[in-house]
Amino acid sequence: MVELREQERQLMLALKDAGGASKEEHIIQYSKLPSAAIMRAAMALREKNLITIRETKQTFLALEEEGRYHAEKGLPERRLITALEKLGGKAACDKVYEAAKLEKQFTSIALGWAQRKKWTILDSKAKMLQLAEKPEKGSDEKLLELLKQKSNMPTEELPPELHDAVPILKSRKLLDIEEKTSRVIELTEAGKNLLKKGIKAIPEVTQLTQELIVSGKWRNIRFQKYNIQAPVAKTWLGKKHPYLQFLEEVREKLVTLGFKEMTGTAVELAFFNFDALYTPQDHPARETSSIYYVKSPKEGSLDSYKKALRNVKKTHENGWRTASSGWQYRYSIKEAKKLILRGHGTCLSARTLLSRDLELPGKYFSIARCYRPEIGDKMHLTEFNQVEGIVVDKDLTLRDLLGVLEKFALEIAGAEKVKFRPDYFPFTEPSVELAAYKKGYGWIEFGGSGIFRPEVTLPLGVKAPVIAWGLGIDRLFMMRANIDDIQAVFSHDLGWLRKKEVI
Repeated sequence: MVELREQERQLMLALKDAGGASKEEHIIQYSKLPSAAIMRAAMALREKNLITIRETKQTFLALEEEGRYHAEKGLPERRLITALEKLGGKAACDKVYEAAKLEKQFTSIALGWAQRKKWTILDSKAKMLQLAEKPEKGSDEKLLELLKQKSNMPTEELPPELHDAVPILKSRKLLDIEEKTSRVIELTEAGKNLLKKGIKAIPEVTQLTQELIVSGKWRNIRFQKYNIQAPVAKTWLGKKHPYLQFLEEVREKLVTLGFKEMTGTAVELAFFNFDALYTPQDHPARETSSIYYVKSPKEGSLDSYKKALRNVKKTHENGWRTASSGWQYRYSIKEAKKLILRGHGTCLSARTLLSRDLELPGKYFSIARCYRPEIGDKMHLTEFNQVEGIVVDKDLTLRDLLGVLEKFALEIAGAEKVKFRPDYFPFTEPSVELAAYKKGYGWIEFGGSGIFRPEVTLPLGVKAPVIAWGLGIDRLFMMRANIDDIQAVFSHDLGWLRKKEVI
């Protein structure tokens, strides 16, 4: 009779009862052993040429929770367009949302996808929607319907015309894609012959205990030999989210370079987000389609900034002492008091320039969460982070700014080359846009920069030149971590987080 380890013996007997071959999951049910134990035994038996292991990998599709919801109700853009058709093909946005019974979190998604699919035409000023063309059912809707009926579908069974819908639903977080490995374990002729002769388990010890030593039993027992190449159960050690780790690295580098961190609250006064940055009060960026206004309270206090408010007001109206003609309109203090969710990190730079603690020369930075009602795609989210920086010193030039930007792109983002394009912002002149290139990504735009105009610095009491930049640090991380979808930056996908290496 041949001697085998207990787990090897159990696996052989399970295969015998299964007729010589069985899937791994069936053996688990039969033997009550964990998968790792079975595979360790299988590896040992395969080395002895008693079994073979066949592996087949399959990719399965299943709807996420939100995907199941839309499979029942219909995609947000379909609900929107159906309501618009019932309203005669043209109606106010709010009226269409109400008729479609769209939940608040899906209104911007519905509008964005309806426009992307060219189903509607949006008049942003009048806030009117008009039907553009007859909306035919797309492959994404057909795939939703199919997965509603059949969950955990292998991709091999998916009709060819629906394959292009998989990445679309995946990017919208409606679809889960899971790769599974199916194993079939089969007895070889040598294994079958061995079972005929008979097998028994060898009593082996895996741990040397005090009792074995004291009693002397260790002399008569057999210790189990370990196969260090055999598969073991995976363990996942705790670690910081890769993006949080990246932010800490950027912060540490900037502090090492002598920058001081600027901090502030997410709720900001329109005065600092726009007015102090010489953005006129009728600028499109202040529309409700471009910025989030706080519902309650609607206004904040400017009592602590009376002098700066007076200077900014005059600058907007007639240029004040800046050698500018201003915007030539009647400035509204009520508009300046409005509370918003900050739309960029540059508002922190404006506050810093106004601060009594401003140093000259001085270098400052912030990593700020910003908010805009963007239409989500691979490069845009309604919430994003921005790394903002300013340097205040005499004789600063555009060349100094370009050097800082190049350092960011090459050292922090891991880009291979950079280029600068002229741009326009109300608060900088000259203005520069930074783009960087990395193989596999092409050129990615990171953000804007420039030298603050006198209309910004002088009303705040600063006479020295100020170079400033505001870069999308989410995109810097995307390039650094080889991510092609910005939504993955904030992923809660445990599979991705566990596999992601520590940068």
